[in-house]
Amino acid sequence: MIDRPHARRDAIVLAAYARLAEHGFEGLRTRDVAADAGINIATLHYHFQTKEAVIRAVVAQAMRKFAATLPRHGTPAEQLRGHLRALRALLREEPALCVVLGELALRAARDPAIAAIVGETDDFWHRTLRGLVERGVAGGCLGPHLDPDQVASALMAALKGVALPTVAVRQPERLDQTFDQLERWLGLVEEEPR
Repeated sequence: MIDRPHARRDAIVLAAYARLAEHGFEGLRTRDVAADAGINIATLHYHFQTKEAVIRAVVAQAMRKFAATLPRHGTPAEQLRGHLRALRALLREEPALCVVLGELALRAARDPAIAAIVGETDDFWHRTLRGLVERGVAGGCLGPHLDPDQVASALMAALKGVALPTVAVRQPERLDQTFDQLERWLGLVEEEPR
């Protein structure tokens, strides 16, 4: 038996995600999202009382995609390498994700509610990266010169920058250059002999 309330909720989130990717925040109207999901506006409001709740669900959807790039096994260095490589593939394969993340970043600068939602996910990602680097440095698989807090901040800044649609979608070579350099900087790849 199909769980219809969950299927409707998922359809709303996917429709809102697609709207954000195609039309930006200015084109994200709950009536349009409801129509795209094949439901009426009352049904949308049954599942999501506010537009902010819909946006929060879209952010959660995007973060599930990111969470799936974090390997669960291996040394911290192997996990970090796996995360970077899976993120590179995700950004290449899903240009809509880059647009949605770009829209969220731009809106967060002007909207305290969106800033709070994005801030929560950023804090989680920072803690995760910092923890990987801390364990890697302590275990000797990452260089002792690496400061976990600074590395996490630098990785996030670089990855958010390269995920912007103006880079990831229009300049994919920059995406590769950034990821390659991050792996070299962290000592996650061996240099080829000259």
